[in-house]
Amino acid sequence: MRGVVMHKAGDVRLEEREDPKILEPTDAIVRLTATCICGSDLWPYRGIEPVDHTAMGHEYVGVVEEVGDDVRNVKVGDFVVGSFVISDNTCEICRSGYQSGCVHREFVAQTIGTQAEKARIPHADGTLVPTPGQPDPELIPSLLAASDVLGTGWYGAVAAEAGPGKTVAVVGDGAVGLMAVLAAKQLGAERIIAMSRHPERQELARFYGATDIVAERGDEGVAKIKELTGGLGAHSVVEAVGTQESTMQAIGATRPGGHLGFVGVNYDVTIPGIDLFFAGIHTEGGPAPVRRFLPDLIQLIWDRKIDPGKVFDLTLPLDQAAEGYQAMDERRATKVLLTF
Repeated sequence: MRGVVMHKAGDVRLEEREDPKILEPTDAIVRLTATCICGSDLWPYRGIEPVDHTAMGHEYVGVVEEVGDDVRNVKVGDFVVGSFVISDNTCEICRSGYQSGCVHREFVAQTIGTQAEKARIPHADGTLVPTPGQPDPELIPSLLAASDVLGTGWYGAVAAEAGPGKTVAVVGDGAVGLMAVLAAKQLGAERIIAMSRHPERQELARFYGATDIVAERGDEGVAKIKELTGGLGAHSVVEAVGTQESTMQAIGATRPGGHLGFVGVNYDVTIPGIDLFFAGIHTEGGPAPVRRFLPDLIQLIWDRKIDPGKVFDLTLPLDQAAEGYQAMDERRATKVLLTF
């Protein structure tokens, strides 16, 4: 099969890889219908994470081709959406709703690699969720978004306790930030402030439910949020970038007693303890337990109540994956869909 391999930072190639095989009775083999490039794939691309001839990709939808003897919840022919974190969905941590911390946790990124024609998914019963039927082609981008960015943005909004009567601020206008705006709207937030300085992303944020746009960053961004909230700050803030500046901006924008959901991969972020202490806020975040939300998100998409697929603004064939990485690295694309 063909699959994307990153040889070293900035060096992305499409190569022939060995077809996956059932290794454990809980495995499934999925022929992928679509995949994509994630903002977190740019960490190794930019040399921030180590990479060495690594199979890339962790977002995926497709049709089950083969299952192990112990698989019960999915069958050959099912169209499935899978989380970017492998989980059994039965351990104590999973049952508490944090499947991304499963005792059998395995990250699909840089191990399984789903920027490929097929993938072996361990713990298929706990990781894959079948759709109600074979989806119409126009639903596939939205279902693919549910595999990571939609579920991650949704978790950010849930962790921030977005809901009726709340003012929600979203720091970050990439795919996850835009999905957090969508989630906040669906969760009933009264006011949604998207922090963005890119006109095309501002437009998409408004489509997903943003009521206000703040272009300022850092201390100026915090000041603007407080100005819009009577000097108090937002009830709920989602941090969807992971940089030092965005993290401190998110903490500063959260009112005392408010909730911060952090879902940006935060390399080299240092929070001064005294700043966190006097902020007086609730915090929750980390790798999103996408599996917790998948059944509901799939149904919302299936019923055409949400359209997260609009976050894909560039579609390329798999053999042009290198161009997709470059486009996202140069911010010419928010999120790239890869087709077969």
